[in-house]
Amino acid sequence: MKACDEIVFLFDCDNTLLDNDRVQDDLRSHLEHAFGASSRDRYWEIFESLRTELGYADYLGALQRYRLDTTSDPRLLQMSEFLLDYPFTDRLYPGALAAIEHVARWGPVVVLSDGDVVFQPRKIQRSGLWQAVDGHVLIYVHKEKRLADVEHRYPARHYVMIDDKLRILAAMKKVMGERLTTVFPRQGHYAVDPLILATYPAADLTLERIGDLIHCDLQGLSNAARAGQPETRTT
Repeated sequence: MKACDEIVFLFDCDNTLLDNDRVQDDLRSHLEHAFGASSRDRYWEIFESLRTELGYADYLGALQRYRLDTTSDPRLLQMSEFLLDYPFTDRLYPGALAAIEHVARWGPVVVLSDGDVVFQPRKIQRSGLWQAVDGHVLIYVHKEKRLADVEHRYPARHYVMIDDKLRILAAMKKVMGERLTTVFPRQGHYAVDPLILATYPAADLTLERIGDLIHCDLQGLSNAARAGQPETRTT
């Protein structure tokens, strides 16, 4: 039997610790420069279709399907290099590593992400996040449906989930109740979408940016799940 920690901190990756919107903007610019606007648009059409089909972003899978349309263009072979060697460390949000270090004083820190089994681990490794959490990384398809596995691997009396998607936070809260504190950093396009904000309940704690987590103490994070009134922290 594994020892049960008092508290475990779960961090999403994309648009929580790492500015994935900027990564996508860079990829769009690269595609347009290398292949033209129509090819750029075709790639993203395939990308979105595949995300709907699989339930997660599959950049390399979309590239494979895109290749079926353009098998004669040898420049496609360089696209995987652009993705796999992208300088992800430059896209960490300011204060992301400090936020991890801050809460690591109180319990284990885990990166809990959705994604494929090649590109998403590569992103987490090259950004420095893998090392920052000492290899405590879980990557699923629909992570909100794998909470039993998360709890088995990291048993705790209480969990804190930090994620830019209210949909994920609401789904986890519905299952775990007061054993989970949900923290919502308002970063990335999902976090400012009016429809999403109107559809899902507020998180236990809302931050303007991930770096603001360093101003939260352990008692506040633990008690936020039972406070009954969502809180917004600004600096």
